[in-house]
Amino acid sequence: MFENYSFTVAERFIRYVQIDTQSDPGSNSHPSTEKQKDLGRLLVQEMREMGIEDAWLDEHGYVFGTIPANTIKKVPVICLCAHVDTAPDCSGKGVRPIVHRNYDGGISYCPMTRPRSFHPGNTRTWRQKKARTS
Repeated sequence: MFENYSFTVAERFIRYVQIDTQSDPGSNSHPSTEKQKDLGRLLVQEMREMGIEDAWLDEHGYVFGTIPANTIKKVPVICLCAHVDTAPDCSGKGVRPIVHRNYDGGISYCPMTRPRSFHPGNTRTWRQKKARTS
């Protein structure tokens, strides 16, 4: 099934989070936006490429597929299910994932939201600096 595995889990996840799956709270449809099915369509395509022959997307955006057991024992089928939309109050468009390799567990700062005057090496926090200038 995974003979031609040419990517890492991180690379795949980074592709997935860049798909705009924002929901619409004012919609009466399910899913609330058609673009929410974009990730589902990609998942079905990739599942089929992996050899999951019965992968499919239903009208509500749910992705299904089964992987045959690799044993002769009678075992139950396992279902994995995930919610794939983005909250309506935050757009999923233009997401730029940041991967922290060899993360040491310390504070991680987002370069798009950190104030320009803040540098992690400074002893005072950004809030302390802001209070002094206000």
